[in-house]
Amino acid sequence: MLQPKRTKFRKAQKGRMKGISQRGNQLSNGMFGIKSLDSKFITSRQIEAARIAATRYMKREGQLWIKIFPDKPITKKPLEVRMGKGKGAPEYFVAIVKPGRIMFEIAGVPLDIAKEALRLAAQKLPVKTKFIIARDF
Repeated sequence: MLQPKRTKFRKAQKGRMKGISQRGNQLSNGMFGIKSLDSKFITSRQIEAARIAATRYMKREGQLWIKIFPDKPITKKPLEVRMGKGKGAPEYFVAIVKPGRIMFEIAGVPLDIAKEALRLAAQKLPVKTKFIIARDF
């Protein structure tokens, strides 16, 4: 009888981030956007820092859409606590981003302003990104 192949080391209950993004990989609202080229967890603080950087540069003209949402809790046990006694309390929340995922979209501003605003936003994120333009622009 054949048994399934077992791997020696396995990530326990954190999920795998292999493959490309199946959804959220097309521009839906704006004319310009930034697309992820890596797979990473992006924290809610990083998303907020990117949003602030982009809206400040645009001087609150146009519109910005955030297309990712941090809905995965990351837990952590307090310092100097022994093993066991259950799972730790939620420390922060992350959004799972795979390659091809559109993270931010912009509309209502010229190309040069949108490009610079999204470049500033991408600097705040831990993934490599690519600036994209809608086909009907």
